[in-house]
Amino acid sequence: MAYKITDICVACGTCIDQCPVGAISEGDIYKIDPDTCASCGTCADACPTGAIVEA
Repeated sequence: MAYKITDICVACGTCIDQCPVGAISEGDIYKIDPDTCASCGTCADACPTGAIVEA
């Protein structure tokens, strides 16, 4: 199951550097492409605010 970034994201960018498949895109709101996401959970583990959850 892919992950998603919730509205408590503070756009710190930590998750982008941690994603092994490059599924996260930067913007006003960070987004995870569900078709690219490998469901590894690395981004969720790295997120300091707990903004990344299973979709």
